[in-house]
Amino acid sequence: MLRSIFLHIIYMCVCLIVPVAAWGADPFVVVLDAGHGGHDPGTIGSKAKEKDINLGVVLKLGGLIEKSDKDVKVVYTRKGDYFKTLQERSDIANNAKGSLFISVHVNSVDKKARNRTTIHGAATYTLGLHRSAENLAVAKRENAVMMLEDDYSERYCGFDPNSTESYIIFELNQNKHLDQSIDFAGRVQKELHSTASRTDNGVRQAGFWVLAKTGMPAVLVELDFICNPTSEAFMASESGQKKLAQAIYNAFKDYKRSYDIASGKKKDKKSDEKSRNNKVDVESTPKASGAVPSGDTDASSVQSGVSASGKRCYRVQFMTSPSRVSAGSTKLRGVSDYVEYRDGKLWKYTSPDLPDMQAARRSLAQLRKKFPDAFIITVVDGQRVR
Repeated sequence: MLRSIFLHIIYMCVCLIVPVAAWGADPFVVVLDAGHGGHDPGTIGSKAKEKDINLGVVLKLGGLIEKSDKDVKVVYTRKGDYFKTLQERSDIANNAKGSLFISVHVNSVDKKARNRTTIHGAATYTLGLHRSAENLAVAKRENAVMMLEDDYSERYCGFDPNSTESYIIFELNQNKHLDQSIDFAGRVQKELHSTASRTDNGVRQAGFWVLAKTGMPAVLVELDFICNPTSEAFMASESGQKKLAQAIYNAFKDYKRSYDIASGKKKDKKSDEKSRNNKVDVESTPKASGAVPSGDTDASSVQSGVSASGKRCYRVQFMTSPSRVSAGSTKLRGVSDYVEYRDGKLWKYTSPDLPDMQAARRSLAQLRKKFPDAFIITVVDGQRVR
Protein backbone atom coordinates (compact mmCIF):
# COMPACT_ATOMS: atom_id res chain seq x y z
CA MET A 1 0.00 0.00 0.00
CA LEU A 2 2.71 2.49 1.02
CA ARG A 3 4.74 1.55 -2.05
CA SER A 4 1.71 2.24 -4.25
CA ILE A 5 1.14 5.67 -2.69
CA PHE A 6 4.82 6.53 -3.05
CA LEU A 7 4.85 5.53 -6.74
CA HIS A 8 1.72 7.56 -7.36
CA ILE A 9 3.29 10.67 -5.83
CA ILE A 10 6.42 10.19 -7.92
CA TYR A 11 4.27 9.76 -11.03
CA MET A 12 2.45 13.05 -10.38
CA CYS A 13 5.71 14.86 -9.67
CA VAL A 14 7.17 13.68 -12.96
CA CYS A 15 4.13 15.14 -14.68
CA LEU A 16 5.03 18.54 -13.22
CA ILE A 17 8.34 18.66 -15.07
CA VAL A 18 7.92 21.42 -17.66
CA PRO A 19 10.06 23.12 -20.27
CA VAL A 20 11.92 26.03 -18.76
CA ALA A 21 11.60 29.33 -20.61
CA ALA A 22 14.93 31.07 -20.94
CA TRP A 23 15.28 33.90 -18.45
CA GLY A 24 16.52 36.85 -20.43
CA ALA A 25 15.03 35.64 -23.73
CA ASP A 26 14.77 38.21 -26.51
CA PRO A 27 12.17 39.53 -27.08
CA PHE A 28 10.45 39.72 -23.72
CA VAL A 29 7.27 37.63 -24.01
CA VAL A 30 4.38 38.24 -21.62
CA VAL A 31 1.59 35.65 -21.67
CA LEU A 32 -1.81 36.95 -20.58
CA ASP A 33 -4.32 34.35 -19.40
CA ALA A 34 -7.99 35.26 -18.97
CA GLY A 35 -9.28 32.55 -16.65
CA HIS A 36 -12.27 30.36 -17.57
CA GLY A 37 -14.33 30.97 -20.75
CA GLY A 38 -16.90 29.29 -22.99
CA HIS A 39 -19.00 26.74 -21.12
CA ASP A 40 -16.94 27.46 -17.98
CA PRO A 41 -18.24 30.79 -16.56
CA GLY A 42 -16.08 30.73 -13.44
CA THR A 43 -17.65 32.38 -10.39
CA ILE A 44 -20.95 34.16 -10.91
CA GLY A 45 -22.24 37.32 -9.26
CA SER A 46 -25.73 38.76 -9.22
CA LYS A 47 -25.31 39.91 -12.83
CA ALA A 48 -21.72 39.42 -14.01
CA LYS A 49 -19.70 36.31 -14.83
CA GLU A 50 -16.06 35.87 -13.97
CA LYS A 51 -15.08 34.78 -17.49
CA ASP A 52 -16.26 38.12 -18.92
CA ILE A 53 -14.49 40.24 -16.30
CA ASN A 54 -11.26 38.30 -16.75
CA LEU A 55 -11.33 38.72 -20.53
CA GLY A 56 -12.19 42.41 -20.33
CA VAL A 57 -9.27 43.16 -18.03
CA VAL A 58 -6.80 40.99 -20.00
CA LEU A 59 -7.65 42.58 -23.36
CA LYS A 60 -7.27 46.06 -21.88
CA LEU A 61 -4.00 45.08 -20.24
CA GLY A 62 -2.69 43.61 -23.47
CA GLY A 63 -3.68 46.74 -25.33
CA LEU A 64 -1.70 48.93 -22.94
CA ILE A 65 1.41 46.78 -23.35
CA GLU A 66 1.11 46.55 -27.15
CA LYS A 67 0.70 50.30 -27.44
CA SER A 68 3.57 51.37 -25.20
CA ASP A 69 6.11 48.53 -25.12
CA LYS A 70 7.30 47.78 -28.64
CA ASP A 71 10.04 45.45 -27.37
CA VAL A 72 7.46 43.18 -25.72
CA LYS A 73 5.55 40.40 -27.45
CA VAL A 74 2.07 39.80 -26.02
CA VAL A 75 0.59 36.30 -26.21
CA TYR A 76 -2.99 35.54 -25.16
CA THR A 77 -4.30 32.16 -24.04
CA ARG A 78 -7.72 33.31 -25.23
CA LYS A 79 -9.04 36.49 -26.85
CA GLY A 80 -12.70 35.51 -26.94
CA ASP A 81 -15.39 33.63 -25.07
CA TYR A 82 -14.19 30.07 -25.59
CA PHE A 83 -12.84 27.32 -23.36
CA LYS A 84 -9.18 26.46 -22.87
CA THR A 85 -8.03 23.67 -20.58
CA LEU A 86 -5.51 24.36 -17.85
CA GLN A 87 -2.96 22.29 -19.72
CA GLU A 88 -3.59 24.16 -22.99
CA ARG A 89 -2.99 27.46 -21.23
CA SER A 90 0.34 26.23 -19.89
CA ASP A 91 1.28 24.79 -23.28
CA ILE A 92 0.59 28.12 -24.99
CA ALA A 93 2.87 29.90 -22.50
CA ASN A 94 5.66 27.33 -22.77
CA ASN A 95 5.52 27.12 -26.57
CA ALA A 96 5.76 30.91 -26.74
CA LYS A 97 8.87 30.74 -24.50
CA GLY A 98 7.26 33.24 -22.18
CA SER A 99 9.22 35.53 -19.90
CA LEU A 100 6.24 36.20 -17.62
CA PHE A 101 2.82 34.55 -17.18
CA ILE A 102 -0.13 36.53 -15.76
CA SER A 103 -3.38 34.68 -15.10
CA VAL A 104 -6.35 36.92 -14.25
CA HIS A 105 -9.25 35.67 -12.12
CA VAL A 106 -12.06 36.83 -9.84
CA ASN A 107 -12.56 35.57 -6.30
CA SER A 108 -15.61 34.39 -4.36
CA VAL A 109 -16.57 32.52 -1.19
CA ASP A 110 -19.10 29.84 -0.34
CA LYS A 111 -22.75 30.90 -0.47
CA LYS A 112 -23.12 29.96 3.19
CA ALA A 113 -20.35 32.35 4.31
CA ARG A 114 -21.66 35.11 6.58
CA ASN A 115 -19.35 37.69 5.07
CA ARG A 116 -20.21 36.75 1.49
CA THR A 117 -21.56 40.19 0.53
CA THR A 118 -18.97 42.21 2.44
CA ILE A 119 -15.69 40.39 1.83
CA HIS A 120 -13.42 42.32 -0.50
CA GLY A 121 -9.84 42.81 -1.66
CA ALA A 122 -7.29 41.60 -4.19
CA ALA A 123 -4.69 38.86 -3.74
CA THR A 124 -1.91 37.66 -6.04
CA TYR A 125 -0.77 34.04 -5.87
CA THR A 126 2.49 32.36 -6.73
CA LEU A 127 3.03 28.61 -6.81
CA GLY A 128 3.61 27.02 -3.42
CA LEU A 129 2.12 24.91 -0.70
CA HIS A 130 -0.99 26.47 0.87
CA ARG A 131 -0.66 27.45 4.51
CA SER A 132 -4.29 28.31 5.16
CA ALA A 133 -7.68 26.82 4.45
CA GLU A 134 -8.56 29.97 2.52
CA ASN A 135 -5.64 29.60 0.11
CA LEU A 136 -6.42 25.92 -0.40
CA ALA A 137 -10.06 26.73 -1.14
CA VAL A 138 -9.04 29.17 -3.87
CA ALA A 139 -6.65 26.64 -5.42
CA LYS A 140 -9.30 23.90 -5.31
CA ARG A 141 -11.82 26.13 -7.06
CA GLU A 142 -9.44 27.16 -9.83
CA ASN A 143 -8.06 23.64 -10.31
CA ALA A 144 -11.58 22.18 -10.43
CA VAL A 145 -11.86 23.52 -14.00
CA MET A 146 -9.99 20.39 -15.11
CA MET A 147 -13.00 18.29 -14.08
CA LEU A 148 -14.92 19.73 -17.02
CA GLU A 149 -12.70 17.59 -19.26
CA ASP A 150 -13.78 13.98 -19.91
CA ASP A 151 -10.26 12.59 -19.60
CA TYR A 152 -9.04 14.90 -16.85
CA SER A 153 -7.78 12.14 -14.56
CA GLU A 154 -5.48 10.76 -17.24
CA ARG A 155 -4.42 14.15 -18.59
CA TYR A 156 -3.58 15.48 -15.14
CA CYS A 157 -1.78 12.34 -13.98
CA GLY A 158 -4.39 11.26 -11.46
CA PHE A 159 -4.42 14.65 -9.70
CA ASP A 160 -7.69 15.16 -7.80
CA PRO A 161 -8.38 18.90 -7.33
CA ASN A 162 -10.77 18.17 -4.46
CA SER A 163 -8.34 16.00 -2.51
CA THR A 164 -6.15 17.80 0.00
CA GLU A 165 -3.61 14.96 -0.21
CA SER A 166 -3.05 15.62 -3.93
CA TYR A 167 -1.52 19.00 -3.14
CA ILE A 168 1.60 17.43 -1.65
CA ILE A 169 3.04 17.44 -5.18
CA PHE A 170 3.30 21.23 -5.00
CA GLU A 171 5.46 20.93 -1.89
CA LEU A 172 7.73 18.48 -3.68
CA ASN A 173 7.89 20.56 -6.85
CA GLN A 174 10.71 23.12 -6.83
CA ASN A 175 9.97 26.28 -8.79
CA LYS A 176 13.19 27.99 -9.89
CA HIS A 177 11.25 31.15 -10.78
CA LEU A 178 9.77 31.67 -7.31
CA ASP A 179 11.79 34.79 -6.49
CA GLN A 180 10.83 36.56 -9.71
CA SER A 181 7.20 35.49 -9.30
CA ILE A 182 7.06 36.88 -5.78
CA ASP A 183 8.78 40.07 -6.92
CA PHE A 184 6.18 40.69 -9.61
CA ALA A 185 3.28 39.65 -7.37
CA GLY A 186 4.29 42.24 -4.79
CA ARG A 187 4.32 44.95 -7.43
CA VAL A 188 0.86 43.89 -8.63
CA GLN A 189 -0.55 44.09 -5.11
CA LYS A 190 0.91 47.53 -4.55
CA GLU A 191 -0.64 48.85 -7.78
CA LEU A 192 -4.03 47.20 -7.30
CA HIS A 193 -4.22 49.05 -4.00
CA SER A 194 -2.91 52.44 -5.14
CA THR A 195 -4.24 52.57 -8.71
CA ALA A 196 -7.44 50.49 -8.56
CA SER A 197 -8.29 51.19 -4.90
CA ARG A 198 -8.55 47.49 -4.01
CA THR A 199 -7.87 46.33 -0.47
CA ASP A 200 -4.48 44.61 -0.37
CA ASN A 201 -5.00 41.02 0.75
CA GLY A 202 -1.36 40.22 0.13
CA VAL A 203 0.83 37.91 -1.90
CA ARG A 204 -0.05 34.28 -1.24
CA GLN A 205 1.09 30.82 -2.24
CA ALA A 206 -1.04 27.83 -3.22
CA GLY A 207 -1.02 24.83 -5.52
CA PHE A 208 -2.36 26.02 -8.88
CA TRP A 209 -1.82 23.51 -11.66
CA VAL A 210 -1.56 26.20 -14.34
CA LEU A 211 1.32 27.84 -12.44
CA ALA A 212 3.07 24.53 -11.74
CA LYS A 213 3.07 23.62 -15.41
CA THR A 214 4.25 27.01 -16.64
CA GLY A 215 8.04 27.21 -16.96
CA MET A 216 8.57 30.90 -16.26
CA PRO A 217 7.84 33.50 -13.55
CA ALA A 218 4.08 33.22 -13.10
CA VAL A 219 1.30 34.66 -10.97
CA LEU A 220 -2.44 34.25 -10.62
CA VAL A 221 -4.29 37.47 -9.76
CA GLU A 222 -7.62 37.41 -7.93
CA LEU A 223 -8.93 40.91 -8.70
CA ASP A 224 -11.65 41.09 -6.02
CA PHE A 225 -14.76 39.23 -4.82
CA ILE A 226 -17.64 38.96 -7.25
CA CYS A 227 -19.95 37.88 -4.41
CA ASN A 228 -19.65 41.41 -3.00
CA PRO A 229 -22.16 43.54 -4.98
CA THR A 230 -20.01 46.67 -4.77
CA SER A 231 -16.88 44.87 -5.96
CA GLU A 232 -18.89 43.09 -8.67
CA ALA A 233 -20.22 46.37 -10.05
CA PHE A 234 -16.72 47.84 -10.13
CA MET A 235 -15.15 44.86 -11.90
CA ALA A 236 -18.00 44.57 -14.41
CA SER A 237 -17.83 48.25 -15.37
CA GLU A 238 -15.70 49.61 -18.20
CA SER A 239 -14.05 52.15 -15.90
CA GLY A 240 -13.32 49.51 -13.26
CA GLN A 241 -11.72 47.18 -15.77
CA LYS A 242 -9.59 50.02 -17.12
CA LYS A 243 -8.31 50.79 -13.63
CA LEU A 244 -7.57 47.13 -12.92
CA ALA A 245 -5.75 46.76 -16.23
CA GLN A 246 -3.80 49.96 -15.60
CA ALA A 247 -2.77 48.71 -12.17
CA ILE A 248 -1.39 45.43 -13.53
CA TYR A 249 0.26 47.31 -16.39
CA ASN A 250 2.01 49.68 -13.96
CA ALA A 251 3.33 46.65 -12.08
CA PHE A 252 4.47 45.11 -15.36
CA LYS A 253 6.32 48.28 -16.41
CA ASP A 254 8.06 48.44 -13.05
CA TYR A 255 9.00 44.77 -13.18
CA LYS A 256 10.17 45.03 -16.80
CA ARG A 257 12.37 48.00 -15.90
CA SER A 258 14.08 45.96 -13.19
CA TYR A 259 14.35 43.02 -15.60
CA ASP A 260 16.08 45.20 -18.19
CA ILE A 261 18.49 46.56 -15.58
CA ALA A 262 19.35 43.05 -14.38
CA SER A 263 19.91 41.86 -17.96
CA GLY A 264 22.08 44.86 -18.79
CA LYS A 265 19.64 46.43 -21.23
CA LYS A 266 19.27 49.56 -19.10
CA LYS A 267 21.35 51.36 -16.52
CA ASP A 268 20.13 51.50 -12.96
CA LYS A 269 19.88 55.26 -12.40
CA LYS A 270 18.28 55.11 -8.97
CA SER A 271 19.67 51.81 -7.64
CA ASP A 272 16.24 50.28 -8.07
CA GLU A 273 14.72 52.75 -5.62
CA LYS A 274 11.24 51.38 -6.19
CA SER A 275 12.20 47.93 -4.92
CA ARG A 276 13.61 49.44 -1.74
CA ASN A 277 10.45 51.48 -1.20
CA ASN A 278 8.30 48.38 -1.67
CA LYS A 279 9.94 46.50 1.20
CA VAL A 280 8.06 46.03 4.46
CA ASP A 281 9.79 47.23 7.61
CA VAL A 282 9.22 45.05 10.64
CA GLU A 283 10.54 45.63 14.15
CA SER A 284 13.46 43.36 15.01
CA THR A 285 13.49 42.21 18.60
CA PRO A 286 16.30 41.75 21.11
CA LYS A 287 17.87 38.34 21.38
CA ALA A 288 16.17 36.13 23.90
CA SER A 289 17.59 32.91 25.25
CA GLY A 290 18.17 30.74 22.21
CA ALA A 291 16.64 33.35 19.89
CA VAL A 292 18.10 35.57 17.21
CA PRO A 293 16.79 38.90 15.84
CA SER A 294 14.63 38.70 12.76
CA GLY A 295 13.41 40.98 10.01
CA ASP A 296 10.49 38.74 9.10
CA THR A 297 6.96 39.81 8.33
CA ASP A 298 3.77 38.03 9.28
CA ALA A 299 1.16 36.38 7.10
CA SER A 300 -0.52 39.72 6.32
CA SER A 301 2.71 41.29 5.14
CA VAL A 302 4.83 40.51 2.12
CA GLN A 303 8.04 41.50 0.53
CA SER A 304 7.11 43.47 -2.55
CA GLY A 305 10.49 43.33 -4.23
CA VAL A 306 13.61 41.20 -4.17
CA SER A 307 16.76 43.11 -3.31
CA ALA A 308 19.99 43.00 -5.26
CA SER A 309 21.29 39.84 -3.65
CA GLY A 310 17.99 37.95 -3.75
CA LYS A 311 19.24 35.53 -1.07
CA ARG A 312 16.58 32.99 -0.16
CA CYS A 313 16.30 30.68 2.82
CA TYR A 314 13.56 28.98 4.78
CA ARG A 315 12.25 28.86 8.33
CA VAL A 316 9.58 26.87 10.13
CA GLN A 317 7.00 28.98 11.94
CA PHE A 318 5.64 27.01 14.87
CA MET A 319 3.92 29.42 17.24
CA THR A 320 2.32 32.85 17.66
CA SER A 321 1.46 34.52 20.94
CA PRO A 322 -0.31 37.77 21.94
CA SER A 323 2.43 38.35 24.52
CA ARG A 324 6.16 37.69 24.51
CA VAL A 325 7.10 34.22 25.68
CA SER A 326 10.05 34.06 28.03
CA ALA A 327 12.96 31.72 27.36
CA GLY A 328 12.35 28.33 28.91
CA SER A 329 8.58 28.82 29.04
CA THR A 330 6.50 25.66 28.89
CA LYS A 331 4.73 27.21 25.87
CA LEU A 332 7.90 26.58 23.85
CA ARG A 333 7.63 22.86 24.64
CA GLY A 334 11.37 22.46 24.99
CA VAL A 335 12.36 24.35 21.83
CA SER A 336 15.45 26.43 22.67
CA ASP A 337 16.83 27.37 19.25
CA TYR A 338 14.36 29.79 17.69
CA VAL A 339 13.76 33.23 16.20
CA GLU A 340 11.25 35.56 17.83
CA TYR A 341 9.92 38.86 16.59
CA ARG A 342 6.98 41.16 17.20
CA ASP A 343 4.63 42.03 14.37
CA GLY A 344 1.70 44.24 15.23
CA LYS A 345 0.06 42.79 18.31
CA LEU A 346 1.52 39.32 17.92
CA TRP A 347 4.82 37.67 18.77
CA LYS A 348 5.88 35.02 16.27
CA TYR A 349 8.31 32.13 16.70
CA THR A 350 10.23 30.33 13.98
CA SER A 351 13.25 28.12 13.52
CA PRO A 352 16.54 29.82 12.59
CA ASP A 353 17.36 30.24 8.88
CA LEU A 354 17.52 26.99 6.92
CA PRO A 355 19.53 26.91 3.67
CA ASP A 356 17.26 24.75 1.51
CA MET A 357 13.88 23.02 1.36
CA GLN A 358 15.30 19.66 2.42
CA ALA A 359 16.61 21.15 5.64
CA ALA A 360 13.29 22.95 6.13
CA ARG A 361 11.34 19.71 5.75
CA ARG A 362 13.57 17.97 8.29
CA SER A 363 13.02 20.81 10.74
CA LEU A 364 9.29 20.80 10.02
CA ALA A 365 9.06 17.07 10.76
CA GLN A 366 10.73 17.58 14.13
CA LEU A 367 8.76 20.66 15.12
CA ARG A 368 5.42 19.13 14.16
CA LYS A 369 5.96 16.49 16.83
CA LYS A 370 5.46 19.33 19.33
CA PHE A 371 3.55 21.87 17.20
CA PRO A 372 1.26 20.03 14.71
CA ASP A 373 0.30 23.26 12.92
CA ALA A 374 3.90 24.32 12.15
CA PHE A 375 4.59 25.28 8.54
CA ILE A 376 7.46 26.35 6.28
CA ILE A 377 7.92 29.98 5.30
CA THR A 378 10.21 31.49 2.69
CA VAL A 379 12.56 34.36 3.55
CA VAL A 380 14.28 36.50 0.90
CA ASP A 381 16.89 38.97 2.14
CA GLY A 382 15.46 38.89 5.64
CA GLN A 383 11.89 39.53 4.47
CA ARG A 384 9.22 36.87 4.66
CA VAL A 385 7.20 36.18 1.55
CA ARG A 386 3.75 34.76 1.98
